[in-house]
Amino acid sequence: MTQKGSLKTVKKNKAEDPELEPLCCCEYIDRNGEKNHVAACLCDCQDLDEGCDRWITCKSMQPETCERIMDTISDRLRIPWLRGAKKVNISIIPPLILLPVFLRVASWHFLLGVVVLTSLPVLALWYYYLTHRRKEQTLFFLSLGLFSLGYMYYVFLQEVVPKGRVGPAQLALLTCGLFLILLALYRAKKNPGYLRNPASKDRTLGSSRTECLNGKGQKTKGLPGADTIGILNNRTLKDDQKDSARLSAGSPTKAKEDWCAKCQLVRPARAWHCRICGICVRRMDHHCVWINSCVGESNHQAFILALSIFLLTSVYGITLTLDTICRDRSVFTALFYCPGVYANYSSALSFTCVWYSVIVTAGMAYIFLIQLINISYNVTEREVQQALRQKTGRRLLWGLIVDTGQYNRGFLRNWHQFSTLGTHPFHDPAEDIV
Repeated sequence: MTQKGSLKTVKKNKAEDPELEPLCCCEYIDRNGEKNHVAACLCDCQDLDEGCDRWITCKSMQPETCERIMDTISDRLRIPWLRGAKKVNISIIPPLILLPVFLRVASWHFLLGVVVLTSLPVLALWYYYLTHRRKEQTLFFLSLGLFSLGYMYYVFLQEVVPKGRVGPAQLALLTCGLFLILLALYRAKKNPGYLRNPASKDRTLGSSRTECLNGKGQKTKGLPGADTIGILNNRTLKDDQKDSARLSAGSPTKAKEDWCAKCQLVRPARAWHCRICGICVRRMDHHCVWINSCVGESNHQAFILALSIFLLTSVYGITLTLDTICRDRSVFTALFYCPGVYANYSSALSFTCVWYSVIVTAGMAYIFLIQLINISYNVTEREVQQALRQKTGRRLLWGLIVDTGQYNRGFLRNWHQFSTLGTHPFHDPAEDIV
């Protein structure tokens, strides 16, 4: 009787747990662990009601209230999907709406174009520093970059190609460049060289076993309990302490610099912990918001390739557009003096998109130049920032070049080492061992 009663209790608990019950396409588990429905996304939001009341009565809202409202909105923004509604990242939406609106408003008049095209980089930088200060991941810049590529190509097909100045070969070349950019970005978005803790694999294997031994040596079915997980964790910590003790015996200062307390592992030379991704990256250069990922040993070459293809394709597209809407003028002259460009809406929109592309291309060209300089001196952006803070680097050309001197082996050897990144991930050269 006791066993039957316990079985009924277990079944009842499983039925009450919302995570164990199957979800329909419009249901989801919210951030509070409760089952919710897409149709109820506008109901029962006390923080939003309080915020509206304070806004109507001209009272100030606390920053914590605004954060809770944004967390609630981002948690409830979902679309129906199989086996439960999928969450939509709210940072993807603003570029899809604001970019076409701003560019079309900027094409109405020259002064509006100056105001809008000046405010767009300012807003982007403000949002970057806001998210970077909070160490938050955001898809805003990735969405802005991809949608900018698509929207510029759409305007080119709709407004520039019908004028008859762009031939099929030129259009095919520009389209090929666009696809190469997407392929290079896909490759750069992959694993940059994350460092995984071997203990995490042991925990994963231990948690997936259907049978395990408890502390008394008895065999139990199902997932391992807290005792077994505690034993595995204790063993892992003991092994980590032994390894760190061996390293500290030989060189205590170097062992302290290489040990990552958050990832619980010993990092190889030039590896750093990314506070945004929350994991260590091998030969980390920087965290790039445009791909929403780190640039490290495994994807640095693809990142440089994506930048170079983008610059070539963008300059080529700008040249074709200016040659179409401002005929018989050089590209540089047409960019600053193109009379009659605001006479019709089609040429005005094309000219506005050209200036938007010029601003983005100039920013990417600066990043590309810094990357080429760093590769030539065999230094990463993370090492540059650290050298500037500690005042250990040698600054050249008014700070454009920062040479730490630690890994610089000459121009040709530096580029040769960069060209072979990721080919031997488990064998670091002796000169790079700290």
